[in-house]
Amino acid sequence: MPWLDVVGWCGSALLIFSVMQARVLRFRVLNLAACIVLAGFNAKLEIWPMVAMNIALTLINLWHIRKMVGSRHDDHTFEVLEVGPNDEYLRHVMRVHGEDILKYQPDLVWDGVAEASSAFLVQRADETVGVVLIHDAGDGVAQVQLDYVTPRFRDFSPGEFVWRRSNVLRERGYTRVVTPPGMVGAYYGRLGFNHDDAANNWVLDL
Repeated sequence: MPWLDVVGWCGSALLIFSVMQARVLRFRVLNLAACIVLAGFNAKLEIWPMVAMNIALTLINLWHIRKMVGSRHDDHTFEVLEVGPNDEYLRHVMRVHGEDILKYQPDLVWDGVAEASSAFLVQRADETVGVVLIHDAGDGVAQVQLDYVTPRFRDFSPGEFVWRRSNVLRERGYTRVVTPPGMVGAYYGRLGFNHDDAANNWVLDL
């Protein structure tokens, strides 16, 4: 197969793969790469309408990527909304994403959610992108019960607005945040959490 055909097939495959992504940022990045490949492929064949279309799509993707990356840590883009631990909308979000939540935190017990001292929804405009449930463990310790991000925003870390960009925990007298043992730590390490090797969890002093 000529190398140009290989480039065309790879670009088309990448384009199809990109539209299969649930994560908005990953979709944009992969779609951008596919458009660049296909723009070069069609330019080589001198199919100028397709070149123009892929260039236009490249610019659109670049605009969206710049906007998303620029606002991922923006307090004006993501808002922390406290709700009651038995709030009906919270329960709705938990039901809708229940299967996905259990993939990442299979030890979460739904009946225990009502015992959480505080529940927070991270909002992007009118869309819920994250759920944080914490339990008052005493002595100023906020024990994390759930820190969940919806699939569309899994390339972001909206929970940070509860831990670092919001005073909601300090205002309630918490001085320390402790995660469950064994929780994946790359996200927490970026936010100033320290790993406790003995307990195999992450700790943040507020």
